[in-house]
Amino acid sequence: MTDAPVALVTGASRGIGKATAIALASVGFDVAITARTVHEGDARSEPNSVRGDDPVVSLPGSLETTAAEITSRGRRALIVPMDLLDLTSVEAAPATVLGEWGRIDVLFNNAIYQGRGSADRILDMRMDDIDKVMRGNFAHPLRLIQLVVPHMTERGHGRIIDMVSGSARHDPPGPAGAGGWGIGYAASKAAFGRVAGGIEAEFRDRGVRAFNVDPGNVITEKRRLQHPNDDFERGFGSAPAEATGAAVSWLASNDDALRFAGKWVYAPKLCADRRLLPGWPPEGVTP
Repeated sequence: MTDAPVALVTGASRGIGKATAIALASVGFDVAITARTVHEGDARSEPNSVRGDDPVVSLPGSLETTAAEITSRGRRALIVPMDLLDLTSVEAAPATVLGEWGRIDVLFNNAIYQGRGSADRILDMRMDDIDKVMRGNFAHPLRLIQLVVPHMTERGHGRIIDMVSGSARHDPPGPAGAGGWGIGYAASKAAFGRVAGGIEAEFRDRGVRAFNVDPGNVITEKRRLQHPNDDFERGFGSAPAEATGAAVSWLASNDDALRFAGKWVYAPKLCADRRLLPGWPPEGVTP
């Protein structure tokens, strides 16, 4: 066991989770990482609606690849396979980290369920799909919080950072698949967006602080592979996954960040305002 702080990052095989795990390692955290994909080349996308709009594609990224990036920065990496819909594996993740490393200082609830039901239109949504969306994006991340908070309160400090979405605060500009987003996903993220404020109300005086982080429009590996000809900048603009990673690592490690506790933090603006990511945003660009 070392004196280094420990972060647990869910959904860290690619995208924002991977970028954040690397950013946390760069500021001195040992990082435990979860996802379903352990080995490179094993991941394929899943249909997110009954319409079948998006092709099924092989996805880059794995826990092994992310772990190598962490260790290259001189920090320890702990691979913890986890399926967000499998409660047994969800409950095992914090226990594994505590058993191996003895502490969890930061929990970044990044993983999301992106399967069927998350991008369906209202009349196409099936009850079992709605259940999966709510379990994956609200109930099971909340269960992780329930398992981590007692350890944090016992030690007198800890930070919980929850990934939220602008879709929870804004009406879609069109139907899902035609310029808009799925109501199921938006509703699940709206529910999860209430948790950080509750943590602040209940546990702030015991040293546990919480944040909501909105990444903005991040163009993931999956989106680029499924829609290689799309103009992703049009309409909403975009921010790199590394901008959210930089924002989360700052919230996790900086005492000045406590003024954002319980609030909705727009990661691209925080990153730009504090110049957390060298070279981004480009000169003259306002996120």
